[in-house]
Amino acid sequence: MSADAARDNLRGGAWLIADMSLNIWALSIVKWLGAGYPSTQVVFIRALVGFILIAPLIWRGRDTFRALTDLKIHLLRVVLLVITLSASFFAIARVPLALFTAIGFTRPLVTMIMAALLLGEVIGARRWIAAGVALVGVLIAVNPGAVAWSWGLAALFVVVLSGSGAVIATRRLRETPPIVMMAFYTAGLTVFSAPLAVPAWQPVEPGHVVPLLLVGAFAQAAQLCFLRAHYYGSAGFLSVLGYLSLIVSVSVGYVVFDEIPGPTFAIGAMLVVASALWVTVDPRTIRIRV
Repeated sequence: MSADAARDNLRGGAWLIADMSLNIWALSIVKWLGAGYPSTQVVFIRALVGFILIAPLIWRGRDTFRALTDLKIHLLRVVLLVITLSASFFAIARVPLALFTAIGFTRPLVTMIMAALLLGEVIGARRWIAAGVALVGVLIAVNPGAVAWSWGLAALFVVVLSGSGAVIATRRLRETPPIVMMAFYTAGLTVFSAPLAVPAWQPVEPGHVVPLLLVGAFAQAAQLCFLRAHYYGSAGFLSVLGYLSLIVSVSVGYVVFDEIPGPTFAIGAMLVVASALWVTVDPRTIRIRV
């Protein structure tokens, strides 16, 4: 099948919506569990479940692991992902879902800056302006005068930094087969999170066993949906559709957790989304085909 024949934005969009839904469900479970379990414990369970689910695929594609290169970059990526997930699960139990998602939209812009500093990529004036607008948007959304500072909010900014670093590491590994990336992601998370999870381990209540297992299942399924979305859909179409996650998170936060965003959040979120759209979508080159 040619690249053009594979493009089907309706199908790709459906896969992306499935990816967003599964991720929101996983995060909602973590938020529902609250701060009762250390974030490292939840990361370990999530990683172990994901590894078990893809183990047959790893075995089937075992030949692709021969002559593995860039081992240090793989390990750096895994460490950054452990930090990102641990900070994410810590933050989501302590901040509103909508705020979690809005600040997460700054990651592409932070990644852009890191790419300029670490990879030597040339960043035009348009993108620097967008980064500044996004920063203003985050400050308005967070509204320091109305939102009390918390460790959850601090962890959320760690998520942005470490997550962006993981993206930079992933760019260095762009020639690596997908199964190798997935194997390092799940197996590495399991190995690196275990020493952090065991000392702080809390007994799991019987009613929480299934929800914790579902966090791993949903997250692993979401990764598959994400890959399928980008196989079928065009990047420009998916980049725009991805901002639906803010609407989804606001809706879930309102319906499930009684979280009502204020007017300053709406203004700040719009600035963040607008700035991200400005640097990811070029109306001269994007054609939506369905």
